[in-house]
Amino acid sequence: MSYWLNLTLFKMGFWLTWALIPIVVEIIPAIISSLRLLRHNAHPRHLESPAKWPVISIIVPVYNSADTLFACLDSIERSTYPKAAIQVIVADNQSTDNSFAVFAAAQNTFQDLHLSIIHTPKGKARALNNALYVAIGTYIINIDSDGVLEPHALTNMILQFENDDHVAALTGTILTQKDRLKQHGHVLQYNEYFEYAQAFLSGRVMESHHNQLFTMSGDFSAFRKEVVLNTFLYDADTIGEDTDMTFQIRDRLNQRVELCPDAIFYIEPIANLGQLYTQRQRWQRGEMEVVQQYTHRLSVRDFFTNFMVRRLLLDHTFLFPRMIWLCASVVLLFFRYSPIMMGMSYVIIYLLYILVSLFNYLCVLQLLVAFPEERRFYRRQWWVATTLPVYSLVCAFIRLVGVLNSMTTTVGWNSTPFRAEWRRIKTVVAHDWRAVRLHRKSARK
Repeated sequence: MSYWLNLTLFKMGFWLTWALIPIVVEIIPAIISSLRLLRHNAHPRHLESPAKWPVISIIVPVYNSADTLFACLDSIERSTYPKAAIQVIVADNQSTDNSFAVFAAAQNTFQDLHLSIIHTPKGKARALNNALYVAIGTYIINIDSDGVLEPHALTNMILQFENDDHVAALTGTILTQKDRLKQHGHVLQYNEYFEYAQAFLSGRVMESHHNQLFTMSGDFSAFRKEVVLNTFLYDADTIGEDTDMTFQIRDRLNQRVELCPDAIFYIEPIANLGQLYTQRQRWQRGEMEVVQQYTHRLSVRDFFTNFMVRRLLLDHTFLFPRMIWLCASVVLLFFRYSPIMMGMSYVIIYLLYILVSLFNYLCVLQLLVAFPEERRFYRRQWWVATTLPVYSLVCAFIRLVGVLNSMTTTVGWNSTPFRAEWRRIKTVVAHDWRAVRLHRKSARK
């Protein structure tokens, strides 16, 4: 009797508590948010076109972008927004390749666009800041030179501004280029596409409704000119200048920052795992740099009243116990927990993560109704929901490494590549192993 009582109250109770951690912290809140979003998206609001389209200034920061700049400017040319109301400023921050020649070719080709170029100090933040002083538009739009605009993106973004005077800044929806995926896409790239679609057209849409957007995308964002000029401009001392600008507008100026879901900007898909490794570490470090500046007054007691406390705990603090939960669960096997029971718990949790992805999948399909070609492509990628939990786990591990590296190293824009860190790990392990062997030999003597 005591054996069964011990098994029921101790082992089963402990295991159930262990398994409930990801369910309570991540899965249930994600499903609830998706259901709310599905209900909200069922009633889209009607936006009225302005009597006269305002002048907009598009800033394109360039650094060694000869391979992508022409396509970027061509996407502005193909935009449905009136060309007479567009000013394009190419901010070249010390490029060493053929970027200027590409700009000159574009200037000759797109003669109905008001194209100009300025040369700025090195660094994306400095390039954007310098370009702001020559911008004449009512709205300032920043796009990266390695992506292309969907033809209606500019029009849809300005429509949202013109129909809501309370919106100070907008960020667009970022998706990877589906044509590249159709040609030679691999599993990692499809997961990245699925991740972007769900992050912007599900997660950020809900954050936007409550003015809780953590960061505007540095790839594609827009501002009312009078608002951005009231900030401290872009911080050149952080690699998270887009996050810093978001915090300045929302927290310092008390203005609204939202997402424009139907303003799409297409970027190139990630090349490989090594590029993902450096990219996500850079993002993590940028977030931490900005968080240190703006969240010094936060307290855990504000968990239910301040979204930033919840965001930091769930996305940053819980990175450590999440990894511990995954790795340390193996220890339960040494306490005679059933391998079958442990395996079933992982299967159940994995299926629940797939369920979350499918809910988000439905939310994205709702918001892509206005883009039938994109919607058809996304609808065919439903299978990615079955691999997305593994991809998300890999990204969580990379972010954890980014947290640790940011506390112990001071790297520049690009973090240490995965292969270089892997070589260091092997070197350290080999050195320690040799030390252990030498210690054993000396002990025997």
